[in-house]
Amino acid sequence: MKILYGVQGTGNGHISRAREMARAFSTLGAEVDFLFTGRPDNRYFDMDCFGQYQVRRGLTFVTENGEVNRWKTLANNHITTFLHDVRSLDVSGYDVVLNDFEPVSAWAARRQKVHSIGISHQNAFLCDIPTQGRSWVDAMVLRGFAPTAQQLGVHWFHFNQMILPPIVPLHVAPVGHDQSVLVYLPFENLQAVLELLTRFTQVHFYCYHPDAVEDREYSNVSVRQLNRESFHQRLHQCCGVIANGGFELPSEAMSLGKKLLLKPLHGQYEQISNVMTLEMMGLARSMSYLDPAAVRNWLDCGSVGAVTVPDVAMGIARWVLSGNWHHCDELWLQLWERVEYPEVVQEAMVEWCTHYPPNHKHSAITTL
Repeated sequence: MKILYGVQGTGNGHISRAREMARAFSTLGAEVDFLFTGRPDNRYFDMDCFGQYQVRRGLTFVTENGEVNRWKTLANNHITTFLHDVRSLDVSGYDVVLNDFEPVSAWAARRQKVHSIGISHQNAFLCDIPTQGRSWVDAMVLRGFAPTAQQLGVHWFHFNQMILPPIVPLHVAPVGHDQSVLVYLPFENLQAVLELLTRFTQVHFYCYHPDAVEDREYSNVSVRQLNRESFHQRLHQCCGVIANGGFELPSEAMSLGKKLLLKPLHGQYEQISNVMTLEMMGLARSMSYLDPAAVRNWLDCGSVGAVTVPDVAMGIARWVLSGNWHHCDELWLQLWERVEYPEVVQEAMVEWCTHYPPNHKHSAITTL
């Protein structure tokens, strides 16, 4: 089976998820070509696992000071280039196109009538799940940005629908708690983040940021360039994570038992909804701006414990290679049966099990 995997490259979360899928497919000996869009070629890093991957311009969004700038986003996206990329991408030689919210391969597959499967967190928002701040424009963009013939969403809970658990890396490094805090707020102004963190001189922060041109020490903050290996080392050793409201980093942090303080990106309902969901589950606290009081209160609280997640990437890869694409209920059941939540989270989620009725032919998992 020959597979094309299109990945949205605007945020590192999509790429992190694709790395796990690449690991799973490689283990199974599958032939997979990767396509990335959403950022310039020279802004990708640690990409060896993807082999000879392709890059196109695609579509992206522009942020300033922790908020989506809609006008600059429209001006920065060149529709003529996008349409050319869609028309010039030949997917006819592939058995299936997998897609993580990547528009070029999605539209090319639709145009050339090649079966496509969307595997993304965004697809979970096509189901009946808790959301906040979603407008009709957001709903239209969600459905039309990277349309696929089949959709598999990933989320922190299934809501009795065809949604799979998060795809997180296998834990190969020891997990510690050295009382440091990992900070990853790539959409915020770096200097504003440093001014916030230096208020708490008793805590050592490791701040990774795309604007860091070199590793340096700034009072009680170790400023670090983006580096996947060192970032994950710090993630395994820290006691907590301060981040935006994306999906992949909170998922990995939760699987390691790290406490979370999240600041959603203003203007992006997905992040706002993510943070709301994690607060409802008791797995994170939030702040709407770089708020010293919120940081102080969060520093004084402890972790609720780890969420146990199976090797979802391997499960999906095996399912894809089976070719039985329109039957995924068994995959759903097998994966969710192996998810374990901390006791306090189970108590917070009991209501969800009755609020969201089963939405497919198998009996839903209503015990946590």
